[in-house]
Amino acid sequence: MKNNKNRFCRSLCLGITFVLLWSSCQDLTELNVNPNGIDPETVHPNLLITTVITETATRELDLGFGNIAGVMQHTQKDAWFEDHNNYDWSNQSWSGYYNILENSRLMEKRAQDLELPFYVAVAKVMNAYNFGRIADLWGDAPFTDALKGDLGGDQYLLPNFNTQQEIYQGVIVMLQEANTTLQGLPNDTAVPQDVLFQGDVMKWRQFANSLMLRYYIRVSDKMPDFATSGIQAIVNDPGQFPLIMVEVDEAALPFPGVSSGTSWPSNTVFDGSNGSNYRRIKMCATLVDRLQELDDARLVVWASKIDVPIVIDPDLPAGYDEVSDGVRYIASDVAEGKPVDTDPAYVGIPPSISNLPSEYNLNPTPGQQSYNPHVSFLSEMYTEPSGNFLKCRLLTAAEVQFDLAEAAVKGWISGDASGYYQAGVSQSLAAWGLEGSYDEYIAGAAAFDGSLSQIMEQKWIASWTAATEAWFDYRRTGLPDLTAGQFAVRSVLPLRFYYMQEELSINADNASGALDRLETTPYSQADEANSPWSKFWLLQGTGQPW
Repeated sequence: MKNNKNRFCRSLCLGITFVLLWSSCQDLTELNVNPNGIDPETVHPNLLITTVITETATRELDLGFGNIAGVMQHTQKDAWFEDHNNYDWSNQSWSGYYNILENSRLMEKRAQDLELPFYVAVAKVMNAYNFGRIADLWGDAPFTDALKGDLGGDQYLLPNFNTQQEIYQGVIVMLQEANTTLQGLPNDTAVPQDVLFQGDVMKWRQFANSLMLRYYIRVSDKMPDFATSGIQAIVNDPGQFPLIMVEVDEAALPFPGVSSGTSWPSNTVFDGSNGSNYRRIKMCATLVDRLQELDDARLVVWASKIDVPIVIDPDLPAGYDEVSDGVRYIASDVAEGKPVDTDPAYVGIPPSISNLPSEYNLNPTPGQQSYNPHVSFLSEMYTEPSGNFLKCRLLTAAEVQFDLAEAAVKGWISGDASGYYQAGVSQSLAAWGLEGSYDEYIAGAAAFDGSLSQIMEQKWIASWTAATEAWFDYRRTGLPDLTAGQFAVRSVLPLRFYYMQEELSINADNASGALDRLETTPYSQADEANSPWSKFWLLQGTGQPW
């Protein structure tokens, strides 16, 4: 590293000298060229596709393993927890999504210039994914006029906000176009820069159509005829609309694990926090308790057993509190008035339980750097930079199967809801190496009872580390029936992200229209329209989730 720095310094000095010597006889603008930069006018799409895919995937994981996992009560944090546990959110920026979309737009343009239809189609899929996420998270947003700032004029520098409905319809059109383009291409061209599917045309078609199914399901309460006809078209013609039906075809990106930026976010090898980023994430009691009730083998893969069980013994003298043979024995008065979970194997932190969640379950060392021996950490595999199960899951086979199960239960399609439900459970178990547990599990507590609530519960479980979709399902169905914790900033779960103040100030005219279209609720409170508890078009008039 030192030699590299020396070489860099020498090169920099030589470069500066060169400019000074020749500036008197040469226009400096002619020298203002970065030889290591990428010229947008000549760049090949294969130099952009990797960045578009990886940044989309990591952004998805940041949500689904991050604060949305707290909203959906998969995990809780016992330090730096306010946003994760309590929804104490500040203004979230969508600039990261638009940065990805700018690269994807350039990839599509250059692919069109070079007549490379594969890259055109991939760009459309990734555009759809990211524009869809913007609409999912914020509601109305720049879409038609977005990414055109280079054209100049207020129309593009201060773009109009399309409605959430218009964006969703546009996303579906992009996916239809991508599928049509891909359908005409051979499936035998390797594209090593395609880190998701390595140029496999069929898998990109499956991804596009599965994403299309996701958005038809998303808008089904607001546009029932549009959604139903779209879902039926997909299901009735699998040759035209292949879907991700099995785990091996999933849109899931593994980590190389060779640096901080290419590793699982809670890893303890490159994270630089001395393991704190891993230690402060705990299992949430809502998920742990339900998995235990179902005798679900996924709990063993996702969570670690507690190190020291607690036993409350009423026969012990007052004040007794000792650890013996790896078990903490306490008298009844020691636990009086305090929440204590005496499960001998797995214990989760209840959602938003207190202003100091590290104290939970009589932790002897509360605080930001505590090590709580009485609460389940995540599995130790989440300390690794990479691994077989450490993936950014963009869209899974389980999600597709549960979507089809929902469509069948609601009578939108004629398929067997039980079969789709069972396939969803099976594919989720397969994704975590638990194929052998399926028969016993599906014959026991997970046996299908024909209800939408059971489908949505299993879909919620299957969304582990990808909880964002579970949040969006909860918003439109109210399922699973989750309750905000005592110290959450509102008594119900949030629905959306704030518009950032910069957008409200700089693009005020267009943003104010979007704010006017939001519906305030009793939980919007001082935030008024621009609140995570205000309802956008997708939820208005549905009565969901509260």
